[in-house]
Amino acid sequence: QVQLVESGGGLVQPGGSLRLSCAASGRIFSINNMGWYRQAPGKQRELVATITSGGSTNYADSVKGRFTISRDNAKNTVYLQMNSLKPEDTAVYYCNADGTVYYSGALAPLDAWGQGTLVTVSS
Repeated sequence: QVQLVESGGGLVQPGGSLRLSCAASGRIFSINNMGWYRQAPGKQRELVATITSGGSTNYADSVKGRFTISRDNAKNTVYLQMNSLKPEDTAVYYCNADGTVYYSGALAPLDAWGQGTLVTVSS
């Protein structure tokens, strides 16, 4: 029904920057919240940042001042600009979106996840 496709991960040195993108496609009626989560090896998935359709943002304390989330509502796309990266930011980053989709002639709730993109911060 709906696909979230992430891009932009890779290997970066400590102190470097990366920009992640996540585009939603499919039979979308509306998207409310979009966000980024991450999961490091051996750890649980954790929230990184979220953004509402109106542009209100929320960040994990560990990334405040370093990461910036933004979105393009016309493109159903969310971005994560990551600066001053640290080795502890190494993880698989997942995109999430919630809202409403068209399904069998009616509206249905949406809660979708991307496949994940690996970010490795290492010298």
